[in-house]
Amino acid sequence: MERKVASDYPQELLDLFHEYQHGDITRRNFLDRAAKFAVGGLTVASIFESLRPNYAWAQQVPPDDKRIKVGYETVQSPEGNGSIKGYLARPAKKSKHPVVLVIHENRGLNPYIEDVARRLATANFIAFAPDGLTSVGGYPGSDEKGGEAFRKVDGKKMTEDFVAAAKWLKARSDSTGKLGAVGFCFGGGMVSTLAVRLGKDLNAGVAFYGRQAAADDVPKISAPLLLQYAGNDQRINEGIAPYEAALKANNKVYELHMYDGKQHGFHNDTTPRYDEEAAKLAWTRTLDWFKKYLR
Repeated sequence: MERKVASDYPQELLDLFHEYQHGDITRRNFLDRAAKFAVGGLTVASIFESLRPNYAWAQQVPPDDKRIKVGYETVQSPEGNGSIKGYLARPAKKSKHPVVLVIHENRGLNPYIEDVARRLATANFIAFAPDGLTSVGGYPGSDEKGGEAFRKVDGKKMTEDFVAAAKWLKARSDSTGKLGAVGFCFGGGMVSTLAVRLGKDLNAGVAFYGRQAAADDVPKISAPLLLQYAGNDQRINEGIAPYEAALKANNKVYELHMYDGKQHGFHNDTTPRYDEEAAKLAWTRTLDWFKKYLR
């Protein structure tokens, strides 16, 4: 399939797909409302297919890369769903390294997120990407089914699963004890949640277009936060002003970057919303943030 970019689509259509991906409308609703864009030989089905993730585009670091070692681990989570399975990627050379929890979008542990973990491993971090869908059978192999499964998970218990995964990762024998977290969409919101929940146990956080913590919870945050947002992301961006005001009022260390004109999901290189320039800049800033606060 030919790779398309966000500018190939009307913003209204991208917003419509965003609603579908976040469970605000059904697939049938999306197809019905997208029908008006099916012109010039395009069908609604072909529009839908072109907007869905294509994981063949995503792999930047193959699993058999000699610089890293990868595998799956299961972490006990008695306060959550009992246990949570995840993808562990670490440098091949044995020694202690800072650790980073990688938190997926509202689809579960898909190939894009596993690749993000491998990218961190090549930068000499130990990365663990838990699958929040573990309690409902794990990531089902497609984002569509993943989205359906995500809505079945007990949200409070899933939060406890991520807390348990973070504590397990920090306490590993090959960890330096310095813990970071990076997340995207749902995962970006979870980074802020973990910053509140873990306090001083979280040493740095990077949130990509995620929901913000409540202003009343900001005093509990200790970790320096790097907050990265997309310009065309009204629903998430509505929460920025009160969050930033609370961070400033409580003298928290943070940095905020707005990527003007970019779409929610601009770092995810499996969909047309991906923006190479913004994604590379945001990733450079992410690595620099972790090097500054975890090394």
